[in-house]
Amino acid sequence: MSDVQPAIEKAQEKRVVGRPFLPGQIPNPKGRPKGARNKLGEAFIAALHDDFQEHGEKVIRQVREEKPDQYLKVIASILPKELNVNTNALGEMSDDELTATLAALRNLATTVDAQIVGAGAGQASGAEQAEDVSPVH
Repeated sequence: MSDVQPAIEKAQEKRVVGRPFLPGQIPNPKGRPKGARNKLGEAFIAALHDDFQEHGEKVIRQVREEKPDQYLKVIASILPKELNVNTNALGEMSDDELTATLAALRNLATTVDAQIVGAGAGQASGAEQAEDVSPVH
């Protein structure tokens, strides 16, 4: 028994703080049984699926009508965390399309300026001058 005490003390000296086991020491040599981690989750998902098959649409409708805040919360929870919405239509246009659009806008600006100036001088109406403007595609 006197030989065991120094061995225990020596082993305790080798332990790193926060690590309960020595290097190479296996606390559960047989390991976790196969499927043990997922059993509960799989059973829950299966029960949820069966319940949804029977009551799903009715419950969704009921929650939407009686608890709209919870309904929206569920919708928000299933949306992706990052939603990339591109609202810049110019970013998808080719250089030629951008050039044509810019030319059409300049032409339109010139026409509008002429209409403003002509409104005081009694020139042709805007509808007649608008026919001269090429359409923007």
